[in-house]
Amino acid sequence: MSRRGWFLFVLTGLLWGVPYLFIKVAVDPNNGFSPAAVVCLRTAIGAAILIPWAIHQKSLGSALRGIKYVAPYALLEMIGPWILIGTAEQKISSGLAGLLVASVPIWATIFASLKGDKTVWHHKRLFGIILGFIGLVAVVGIESITGSADPLSIAMVLVASIGYSYAVMMVQSGLPGVSGIAINAVAMALTAFFYLPFTIAQWPTHHISTNAISAIIGLGVLSTGAAFAIFFTLTAIIGVARASLVTYLNTAFAVVLGVIILGEPLTIGIILGLPLVLIGSYFASRKSEVRANA
Repeated sequence: MSRRGWFLFVLTGLLWGVPYLFIKVAVDPNNGFSPAAVVCLRTAIGAAILIPWAIHQKSLGSALRGIKYVAPYALLEMIGPWILIGTAEQKISSGLAGLLVASVPIWATIFASLKGDKTVWHHKRLFGIILGFIGLVAVVGIESITGSADPLSIAMVLVASIGYSYAVMMVQSGLPGVSGIAINAVAMALTAFFYLPFTIAQWPTHHISTNAISAIIGLGVLSTGAAFAIFFTLTAIIGVARASLVTYLNTAFAVVLGVIILGEPLTIGIILGLPLVLIGSYFASRKSEVRANA
């Protein structure tokens, strides 16, 4: 990989690792926004960045014509997952949320097998699925039993991860060759419009902290708009399969940033589950094309 490729790879990992921290700060019930407002604002900012880019590419029309695929993609990739993660992070740490999202390649591999991908039954990929699930069981079990995390919130993030994994597969098969920038630009616009009424109705009556406002700006500009644009630039250089390995890097960033910046505890569940989930996801996703998420 070239120096430019490595730079973009690490930068993407950072930009998709930090949103869990931003979300945790933004949804603070005392001086932040509601989860719906966070989703609305971040996607509105992201759409404002990506739509002009898609127009410049002359690819926006193709995404709009494929709205029957883009709309369900938006539902499974943004509308559903981002409200679930934002709600969950009111009760669980940002690092744990990032760790659970690292299971996306495992779910994607299972969906691929259901669609007829025979390579899933290769012994290395089966090993990855089994090891990854052991890691998930370790995380969920230990965090729940010890009371370190809310079981319902953990379930929300896992459901979001399942949505992520199917959304990418679905839109890739429905709109092959259509720019990822354009697809995500339209999906973000749809998501922002969907949550606009909820945002107006739930607008905070309390004081909104500077940290929460900064987190929203960072989430929209860096982790939603810029991160998607940089990721698709990276895929053009090294390919989707290799670029998808950024999933493991952004998970590490999510855990480390949560501990260092937010002072979140590095629990036994995370210590034991993190390596198992990452290693399992790596082997499970071999030969698959799975995009990282936030």
